[in-house]
Amino acid sequence: MKDRGSGILLHLTSLPSPFGIGDLGPWAYRFADFLAGSKQRYWEILPLNPTNPAHGNSPYHSMSAFAGNPLFISPEFLVQDGLISQENLAALPDFPRDKVDFRAVLASRENLFDEIYIRFLTRKRDPDYEAFCAQHAGWLNDFSLFVALKGHFNHNPWPEWPIELRDRHPEALREAETEHWESIERERFLQFIFFKQWKALKRYCNEKGVQIIGDIPIYVVHDSVDVWTHPDQFKLDSRKNPLAVAGVPPDYFSETGQLWGNPVYRWDILRERAYEWWVQRISHNLDLFDLSRVDHFRGFVGYWEVPATEENAINGQWVEAPAMHFFSHLTERFPAMPIIAEDLGVITPDVREVMDRFGFPGMKVLVFAFGDDLPTNPYVPHNHIKNCVVYTGTHDNNTTRAWFEKDASSEDKERLSRYLGRELSGENIHLELLRIAMMSVADRVILPMQDLLGLGEEARMNRPGKSKGNWQWRLLPEHLTPERMKELRELTEMYGRGL
Repeated sequence: MKDRGSGILLHLTSLPSPFGIGDLGPWAYRFADFLAGSKQRYWEILPLNPTNPAHGNSPYHSMSAFAGNPLFISPEFLVQDGLISQENLAALPDFPRDKVDFRAVLASRENLFDEIYIRFLTRKRDPDYEAFCAQHAGWLNDFSLFVALKGHFNHNPWPEWPIELRDRHPEALREAETEHWESIERERFLQFIFFKQWKALKRYCNEKGVQIIGDIPIYVVHDSVDVWTHPDQFKLDSRKNPLAVAGVPPDYFSETGQLWGNPVYRWDILRERAYEWWVQRISHNLDLFDLSRVDHFRGFVGYWEVPATEENAINGQWVEAPAMHFFSHLTERFPAMPIIAEDLGVITPDVREVMDRFGFPGMKVLVFAFGDDLPTNPYVPHNHIKNCVVYTGTHDNNTTRAWFEKDASSEDKERLSRYLGRELSGENIHLELLRIAMMSVADRVILPMQDLLGLGEEARMNRPGKSKGNWQWRLLPEHLTPERMKELRELTEMYGRGL
């Protein structure tokens, strides 16, 4: 992580594809070519875990911290593998090009997955499949059973299952594995295909000199296989429901804070077990990505805990977590642990102390830089340090253009104009912030694709606190032009960030 470089933030869902959602198919490789051609060192994505329409399709709200999202499986590569025919491909419905219709995509993919699984069953056993199942048995077996049981119980939360399954009685689990073996095998197979396609894409990117930056949410969802299999590592009551949940206090995004609803960890239990679950999780992500952004890093030092009965996050409290001991243990296991600390929001000196102790770079977001504290604001370029990652904005922010046109106050605009020494407009603001990001002393710069394109609010990825209408924006094929590649390459080379 020592080289000066830059990259693009673009989640897989946003890639072009004729099948309703970005996937691991040909357009992922074309985007990797675009990155390499414009001298970018990094491709940052959001979490790859399964999503659910019932939870707004958020990649941060998944039933598993380890599994991949089957919606990313490329239908075109299934044809190459002989699992479907060109006729199957042609029979898929038409989808919008500019946004993801998750429910329509999910319905289409489920039918497709039934087809490929049936064809898989007619083949001889694949040694690569057997090796994958053995290598990932630590999470794959429980995940596949969990998905099968969720389907069997009409997708009800696992605490509402029969007690012997809720509490994982060994005999009940063995009976369930026998009864639902076909559904279990189907899920294992889909995970095999996902990871096969993902590893091939990552290998291609690395060969091009592009590193993948993944994203690790600090918390997991209550209705997840992770909590089902490790209930004593979370603050739950006797019926396995949360006693306390995570969130953040009132902040820039919300006057009542954010009540995420994730159960908080029992750090005492995790520590007694040498953080085994977290060690497995970090190891898994180091295998998938070259670097990882750890979401809500401050929660490892102190976290906002809210009683589960509350309706918002106002009446919570800060609770200390064993960050020094935890990261000391992790760095013993993984001496070169390439993580980026998402250190936005209320950051106290003890969080900075942990980041400095372990050398974790933090984030500097330019749209947060031009308030009335501009001279001393840590996000403003003249206060940047080398060991940080500069973003114009993140997936939670409006696009730079929409921020300037709709969110920034007149005072913010005036300060920014004086800072740069020239007049600004919605048409040029993205270029101005791209340039000052690239010229920063910071070692790394990540630019959201929407900001590279100068798009408005219609291209916003997520609105925190809103449960619908997020994660839908898609890149259009015509956006990836040779002219745009050349412009980005010249900017990258000018500021010494090129491959």
